[in-house]
Amino acid sequence: MKRFVLAAVAAVVMSTAAYADTIKVGVVGPFSGPFALQGKNFKAGIDAYMAINGNKVGDNTVEVIYRDLPAADPAQSKALAQELVVKEKVQYLAGFYFTPDAMAVTPILKQANTPLVIMNAATSAIVTKSPLVVRTSFTTWQTSTPIAKVAHDAGVSKVISVVSDYGPGVDAENAFKAAFEKEGGQVVEAIRMPLSTNDFSPIMQRIKDSGAQGVFAFLPSGPTTLGFVKAYNENGLKAAGIKFFAPGDLTQESDLPALGDAALGIQTTFHYAVSHDSPENKAFVEAAAKAIGSKAELSFPAVGAYDGMNVIYKMIEATGGKQDAAKAVEAVKGLTWVSPRGPVSIDPESRHITQNIYLREVTKADDGTYYNKEVQTFEKQGDPGLAAAK
Repeated sequence: MKRFVLAAVAAVVMSTAAYADTIKVGVVGPFSGPFALQGKNFKAGIDAYMAINGNKVGDNTVEVIYRDLPAADPAQSKALAQELVVKEKVQYLAGFYFTPDAMAVTPILKQANTPLVIMNAATSAIVTKSPLVVRTSFTTWQTSTPIAKVAHDAGVSKVISVVSDYGPGVDAENAFKAAFEKEGGQVVEAIRMPLSTNDFSPIMQRIKDSGAQGVFAFLPSGPTTLGFVKAYNENGLKAAGIKFFAPGDLTQESDLPALGDAALGIQTTFHYAVSHDSPENKAFVEAAAKAIGSKAELSFPAVGAYDGMNVIYKMIEATGGKQDAAKAVEAVKGLTWVSPRGPVSIDPESRHITQNIYLREVTKADDGTYYNKEVQTFEKQGDPGLAAAK
């Protein structure tokens, strides 16, 4: 069956015209279910890019075709990608919120002659699975390493780590531990939770019992992160002085109204904040907020999608609309531009994005809204997890 599917993919690629008037981009993401807001942000970022830059590259018109994957499901992810390549004849695949879903697609890329642009999935190893993968989002190694220095500088020497038990969670745990121990700190206990965990009270008790001065946490953004931060406050950890450290998934902007004053002062490190002060971000936020319907729903997957479309447009330009995955990827190695998040580049060796990581603190504006205020910049951060992934 596998040979049949790959043969079908190859047949479609061979029969595709060398040049096309319409270039199709297939985007897989959660457009329904508990993570639907993240899918809405994918679409908002894509719509914003096309609103600002148009839907044409040279003589070619760009068309985006969406497929819904409500929750992590590698088998379904692969099936959707195959459908997009074979039936819809897409020349580019993009999106992918969860790591297992992105990983499942990498085996078909070479024979499909199709690049994959990762707009969110954050495990370092994804780019090592195929030379046709480019990432415009971030990795949890990238966002979790700087927070270890922040914790140490805050006078914390003992931390307990709590992460979701899948690729990005394991990466986050390893990244924080390596960086924190390098600073002279100690991780006294490491807890890994199933992705489906939604009752965090027992976890909060283990944190209290550990004797740690702080907790490092990673969960995928969505209902689970909102629930975890609420549990941290409601179970008395904040009142007990146990400090909270995390990458920015835990305080995405769309969750801040529900967290309210309980989130004030929480510090996270991340590649993007909606409040980032630059002309590029102001233009992006205006267009993306219009696309999604409300600035309050805008979050980080939108900027990964926005920059992902920039990379795809550069690929289309470099190939003149011809379906040539290797040439397309080669064309964006070393690409640099000013993103809404700040200066970025595609590392020519890893095909992963190099970018600033910001320390942000949840703050209340004069109008009563909550936002992540950037207070420190860690410049030109690559991905230290790629060495471990190889």
